[in-house]
Amino acid sequence: MEVLLHQLDAFADAPFSGNPAAVMPLVSWLPDELLQQLAEENNLAETAFYTSALPAEAGAPPDNSPAFHLRWFTPTVEVELCGHATMAAAAQILEDMHPGADRVHFYTRGGWLRVDRDRDDLVLDLPSVSSVEIDVHEELPHLLAEALGVRPLRAFEGTDVVLFLTAEHEVRESHPNFAAFPDLNRAAILTAAGDEVDFVSRVFAPGQGIPEDPVTGSAHAQLAPLWSRELGRTSLTARQLSRRGGAMRCALTGDRVRLTGRCRRYLDGVVRLPD
Repeated sequence: MEVLLHQLDAFADAPFSGNPAAVMPLVSWLPDELLQQLAEENNLAETAFYTSALPAEAGAPPDNSPAFHLRWFTPTVEVELCGHATMAAAAQILEDMHPGADRVHFYTRGGWLRVDRDRDDLVLDLPSVSSVEIDVHEELPHLLAEALGVRPLRAFEGTDVVLFLTAEHEVRESHPNFAAFPDLNRAAILTAAGDEVDFVSRVFAPGQGIPEDPVTGSAHAQLAPLWSRELGRTSLTARQLSRRGGAMRCALTGDRVRLTGRCRRYLDGVVRLPD
């Protein structure tokens, strides 16, 4: 059996930047164990698998745009939400399968997601993630600060744990000690006001098999509302300061966050599996 494999860099503003994602279209779902093995073999932050057959619980698609059932796997686990691999899957579909379309919908474990095409850009629509401020001296933020080698000003908890730092250079210069990380099945995010953009960040999720994620769409669904409150604006520019780096524009519209960026295709291939 042969399965197509595409690799695209999402939120990439230059060659070899952004977050690489594997995209594997399927005729029908393979066993979960095999999906996990494929994601481990691909060895990227996420592999996106999709089929055109929607499950019964999906109901009718939101409109007449192309619609698919989408799942994401890290090298070690299936995850609830992944922004960059969703954008990569949309880029592959809109280029290869539906070049005349300007929108694609995905049914996922968290419900329906949408990606729109805006000339050379893609706009990923995600649910906004709320955060609650917690005492920076509590055990969890304290342990994360120790592991990341930082002294945060403030801490927030939502889907992920966010530590606010004083300046961009502190985010950039963090040297994490992953052996000291607490047992955490979610991400720790460092963020600060940016020198040339509104805010910067780095994202660490060793408990999900991703020591540092290059560029994280889902993290910005939590960061954008936080920085919107800080800066008093709903349109923001952001950059993730991983070694590869990547940029996006964030816009808050009600309870949604729209992330705008670009995808660059890196490779197309075929995976051969036993019949």
